[in-house]
Amino acid sequence: MKKIAIIMGSDSDLPVVKKAIDVLKEFDAPFEVHVYSAHRTPVEARDFSLNARNNGFGVIIAAAGKAAHLAGAIAANTTLPVIGIPVKSSTLDGLDALLSTVQMPSGIPVATVAIDGAANAALLALQILSVDDALLAEKLDKKRSDASIAVLEKDKTISENY
Repeated sequence: MKKIAIIMGSDSDLPVVKKAIDVLKEFDAPFEVHVYSAHRTPVEARDFSLNARNNGFGVIIAAAGKAAHLAGAIAANTTLPVIGIPVKSSTLDGLDALLSTVQMPSGIPVATVAIDGAANAALLALQILSVDDALLAEKLDKKRSDASIAVLEKDKTISENY
């Protein structure tokens, strides 16, 4: 399986990013986590994204708050799939980050999950990689099935009590 990169613009994004890390660990997926800022370390962010494919990555997850240009800066330098996580900050409850991440110009796509949606970013990365990995696809199917069973059990409990 190809590796998944998780890049965050600041170490203050780690509490959000940790949810993605937990999902990737659950699936035994290979990944690396780095802190690169689109604004404070643009050369390092560019170099990482330019070399990501040759370094064995298949998908890049980029998490950033406020101006949130990280996912776009990464996507500008690679044709690997990039998934942006807009991180809620004290400013505008993350709406600024959401709009900065989702409003990409034509030709430079960034898939964007919900504000602080790190778990879904990891699942989307895994789904992308599962296109060529039948075992991973089976694991994802099982997770969905287990989630469905859990909801139906909750439904049964609620229905019986009310």
